[in-house]
Amino acid sequence: MKGFILVILCIIGALLIVGGAVAYSFMSELGVNMENMDSNTINNIKDKVIDVASSDSSSSSSDSQSGGSDIVSEIIKSNGQNGEGQYREVTYKDGGFRQYDTESGKLIGSSYQSDQGSLPNLE
Repeated sequence: MKGFILVILCIIGALLIVGGAVAYSFMSELGVNMENMDSNTINNIKDKVIDVASSDSSSSSSDSQSGGSDIVSEIIKSNGQNGEGQYREVTYKDGGFRQYDTESGKLIGSSYQSDQGSLPNLE
């Protein structure tokens, strides 16, 4: 009986270790820097979750205009213009895209007219 409980505990421990490694890998792939994570990063992630929840409750007409939740792909790309860093490009079903800075999570590029006022000023 003790051997059976020990085996179960070892399996649970192994699952926790593998799950943690997968979660760390997933967060790294999304561009979240785990070593320098501060409350600002956590607030950015929380804001994104709130934005996703609010866009799911909006009408389908606004989804078609602003991309909504019809995500086709998300790719991390190298920022060649800046010479360093990365950005996340999200492509939507309607052919539009949005680009986010992987460190700050801020919108840095978009094909949607409604996003143009939210983009950083390059002048």
